[in-house]
Amino acid sequence: MAKAGKALKRVLEIYGITQNRLAVVMEVNRSSVFGWVNEVADPPGDTVVKIRKALREIEPAAAEEFVKLFWGDVDEEQS
Repeated sequence: MAKAGKALKRVLEIYGITQNRLAVVMEVNRSSVFGWVNEVADPPGDTVVKIRKALREIEPAAAEEFVKLFWGDVDEEQS
């Protein structure tokens, strides 16, 4: 699931969101976010959903970008 880490890293860079900010909003240790971003550890499936929720709280466009990078363009696949 390294794809989640790559998507998260890209989104944090694009939107200028710090790992610490995401960790605070998610109520997790910053070391967890660091591990995901640097592909040291994969976030479990339920955590990927929590990442999206936290990003939506911080910057809705960042959450949308995360979804696109991680799952692809969901709207296109449903067409």
